[in-house]
Amino acid sequence: MQWSLTKLLRVFCPFALGYFLSYLYRTVNAVIAPDLVSDLGLDPANLGLLTSAYFLSFAAFQLPLGLLLDRFGPRRVEAVLLLFAAFGAILFGQAETLGGLLLGRALIGLGVSACLMAAFKAFVIWFPAERLPLANGVQMVSGGLGALMATVPVEMALRVTDWRMVFTSLGVLTLLAAVAVFFVVPEKEGSQSSERMGEQLRGMLKIFSSRFFWRLAPWAVLSQAAHLAILGLWSGPWLRDVAGFNREGVANTLFLIALAMIIGYFSFGALAGRLGRRGIRPMTVAACGMSAFLLVQMALLLGWQAATVPLWILFSCCGTAGILPYAALSQHFPSHLSGRANTALNLMVFTTAFATQWGVGAIIGLWQETGIGGYAPEGYRAAFGAILVLQLLAAGWFLLAGRLPSWQESPVEIDKP
Repeated sequence: MQWSLTKLLRVFCPFALGYFLSYLYRTVNAVIAPDLVSDLGLDPANLGLLTSAYFLSFAAFQLPLGLLLDRFGPRRVEAVLLLFAAFGAILFGQAETLGGLLLGRALIGLGVSACLMAAFKAFVIWFPAERLPLANGVQMVSGGLGALMATVPVEMALRVTDWRMVFTSLGVLTLLAAVAVFFVVPEKEGSQSSERMGEQLRGMLKIFSSRFFWRLAPWAVLSQAAHLAILGLWSGPWLRDVAGFNREGVANTLFLIALAMIIGYFSFGALAGRLGRRGIRPMTVAACGMSAFLLVQMALLLGWQAATVPLWILFSCCGTAGILPYAALSQHFPSHLSGRANTALNLMVFTTAFATQWGVGAIIGLWQETGIGGYAPEGYRAAFGAILVLQLLAAGWFLLAGRLPSWQESPVEIDKP
């Protein structure tokens, strides 16, 4: 098919809008957390549970999502799911109880569960394989813009309205995004699979029996879970309770963190694309970036107060390297399995992010609140330290498995439907 700028924008922009909203929903609670705690009297564990309900429903739908994307194509699947997100946001904005908020948050997670994977599937359909790391990185930039919007702009909106109206407005915008995906994104012949359900399930089994998948998955999953869970909620309270920032200072720092995320996604995507043309695989670039992410977390645990803002900027930037394993999977598995391969990894990422975000709150809750109503710095240190240890173990497995001959696998082995 002959490419044009119009066609490129029709493929990219609607999916970018969906992922923009997905990331905004994912991270906005880091700013509105004080309002939620004040209005509903939430303790740290309940705050973590409420925010992480997004991750749980998001993760629960990943395996069906992979089958649906490969069967019906990304345009139809994302458009329908965004309707659930729109309803969930409006429900969240109107709910008066923790149960109602949990249901709304869960519907949001379900509704945006396809926003990234549908885009990745569309890119596999439309773009050559060597362009996937860059295309994926640019898509992630739109998510970074959503995280950016969830900081200072949301804080400014809260000066003239409340968090309920913010979510109601987001619900309306999400409805418009669903319409844009369905009516603007073009359909490409062959984007829908003719595989029967049994064949689709056998394809899923190939992915979960792949040694390549299980070598990279633990580190990729734990790295992304740490990045998502901490930036999506606990970065804001940490800046308040450990660094001593006021609400405006927290919002301004989160703005810089989100800006660093945008730079990181684009930079790692571009770097992986450029190095890929020289024979260096995306997973090699990812390993270097995730190693830097580990070092930044160690520095934060050491409590270098003078470097608080630079370290959080590096945390946000280096953590984006965890997105490159998706491109590695897309290049390793044939295109008819790409949706299932990426959602298999995403299932593990968001299940772990749910457990991490809730678990951090549970660990923090083991310490008494400070005299001014914040959380104890020791609780953050224990929670973040546990996350770091798990990542170090996963990184060790990645390096060890790469040296074991029995764990080497060629893409040719799984290249047949």
